[in-house]
Amino acid sequence: MLDAAAIAEIRRLHYAEHWKVGTIASQLDVHPDAVRRALRLEPGARPPRPRRRRQIDAFVPWLRETLERYPRLRATVLHRMARERGFGGSVSSVRREVREIRPRRREVFVRLSSFPGEAAQVDWADFGAVRIGRAVRRLSAFVMTLCHSRALYIEFFFDQRLANFLRAHARAFEQFAGVTRQVTTDNLRSVVLERRGDQVRFHPRYLDLAGTYCFDPRPCHVYRGNEKGRVERSIRFLRESFFATHTFTCLETLNHSVRQWVAVVASQRPWPDDPSRTVAEVFIHDEQARLLPLPLHRLDLSERIAVSTRKTLWVRFDRNEYSIYPAAVGRELTLYASDTEVRIFDAIREVGRHRRSYDQRERLTDPDHMAALLATKRTALATAVDSPLRLAVPEVEAFLAAAFPRHRSTVALTARLTRLLTLYGSAALSAALHEALDRGTPTLASVEYLLEKRRREAQRRPPLPVDLTDRPELADLHVQPHALADYDELAGPAPEDDDE
Repeated sequence: MLDAAAIAEIRRLHYAEHWKVGTIASQLDVHPDAVRRALRLEPGARPPRPRRRRQIDAFVPWLRETLERYPRLRATVLHRMARERGFGGSVSSVRREVREIRPRRREVFVRLSSFPGEAAQVDWADFGAVRIGRAVRRLSAFVMTLCHSRALYIEFFFDQRLANFLRAHARAFEQFAGVTRQVTTDNLRSVVLERRGDQVRFHPRYLDLAGTYCFDPRPCHVYRGNEKGRVERSIRFLRESFFATHTFTCLETLNHSVRQWVAVVASQRPWPDDPSRTVAEVFIHDEQARLLPLPLHRLDLSERIAVSTRKTLWVRFDRNEYSIYPAAVGRELTLYASDTEVRIFDAIREVGRHRRSYDQRERLTDPDHMAALLATKRTALATAVDSPLRLAVPEVEAFLAAAFPRHRSTVALTARLTRLLTLYGSAALSAALHEALDRGTPTLASVEYLLEKRRREAQRRPPLPVDLTDRPELADLHVQPHALADYDELAGPAPEDDDE
């Protein structure tokens, strides 16, 4: 086999020195046919090497026929089928041959340029599960990239809900102090409700955002993620440069850290179109002035849902419970949730406000709500307990009003007066209450002293409590006493007939 140096020497001797083929063959000790082949080669071309026969050569026609029928068949399956037909080679040789028979078609992309302030690209990035107390939530990052300057806005959230998606847009525009004319997104549910070719039915809340900030929503074509390649590269940059060196502690700390990283690292990286300038310089000098102005009136981007509770003091939202005023229980309510606060309203006023919890099964209770509930319970209990007492001794109302400043619990005082009614009777208790009020001592001790004084003066035995252990249903039984004179009139003699 002649090498390149030998071929060059043969061609020089024949064409420059005019040697014959036999002379060259004898002088260089090569076969004359080799000299003739070297002279037939194009200048600069190498002689073809003889192709070594391969084991797979016998199976190439079968491979071509099989791939024509099943173009997407994998090389591993073809290798198994070939072995069943007697092939003894490796799967690598089958892969090499399949690549020659079925070459991969590569799509060629055009590098797009964007005017300053013209477009931004938006996407979510998932960073896995994190634990918040007893809850496990998905950590996601909202990323917006300005297409011209590559300036970034990044914020982490615990979910990819519509409300977070909208408020992140608004905060990004606030940071950039302006709005791009176009915003490119995926076909996610927060943007596109339905799509048929180029016809798109947008989410109404996203249209409200676009109408308020005056940008043109541009969802990518289906399966064309390359249309937002700049934000995809920003996400990869975020993963490799920021998140790989940070651990999650809490959401506030993580967002504070990523803001610092954007200002110190991401904004100071070289601008791809001119490495002598930084991203921050291009944004400040070229793009910021081209952005649309922010709207005068901001859009309320709180998450709004209808809630209600029929029996308890708490309404449920996002795995947790939030208290309301007792008067709102049983009504139809509206809950407004931001990423930091939960507010609850009925038709006319706010009935609850709490910090937002990302834990689960946490019950957030406002002390004012619980105090209002306990006050309602005490009033109801006092009314239920003193109902028999009021029937038997109407004077108790004036006594309780006078005794209220001197006793810690009206309920306990009423229960004790009811006990005294059972022991001493309504007449004795009524007289004691009158005397205590006349003396200006409306206290339980004064009533007990007066009752006991009257008992001693009448030389009666101490009253004994009635044991109703066997008949507990009689404990709250009360019989309204009546004047005995009414019964005497009924039992008296019949009036005489005047006609007789």
